[in-house]
Amino acid sequence: MSIQDLIRRIQINQDESAFNELYRQQFAKLFQFAFSFLGDKEAAEEIINDVFLKVWLNRKDMGQVLNIQVYLYVTVKNACLNYLRGATSKQLKELNIAEAYYFHLSVDPAQLLISKELQAFLLTAVDSLPPRCKLIFKMVKQDGLSCKEVAAILNLSDKTVFAQLAIALKKLESVLL
Repeated sequence: MSIQDLIRRIQINQDESAFNELYRQQFAKLFQFAFSFLGDKEAAEEIINDVFLKVWLNRKDMGQVLNIQVYLYVTVKNACLNYLRGATSKQLKELNIAEAYYFHLSVDPAQLLISKELQAFLLTAVDSLPPRCKLIFKMVKQDGLSCKEVAAILNLSDKTVFAQLAIALKKLESVLL
């Protein structure tokens, strides 16, 4: 079922099973995104749960959201930034967002055919990308967001996102060939 269909069911019917399905579909991607900001699994999970609680509490207004996936990413990003602002200066120094980035390949039939060695090599190659390239690459290639959606989420221009994605692809191509 599409994300828009789930939102309609949540909004109109107050359908808890649709809400649970939305949570199940989106949790892993949003968790990885939050973790890339925070480097803290518990804080990332708490933020995702808070965002979904907000969705449920404001379910009657969700019909006004044009793109729920962008809405979720922006809400998570803002919550992460608020969390980081609330952290003490010592905690901020200890956080190294670039190193905390977590990349996870979702399991699908095509991936099952890739050998463990090639998968490890690919993860190493992606991990060697600069932090912004890595984040944009993950959002576009793994999460399936468009460059325009990523630009809106990260408050960047479309051209910046496209350029960073091109840099990431070029670096990965040179490493893999």
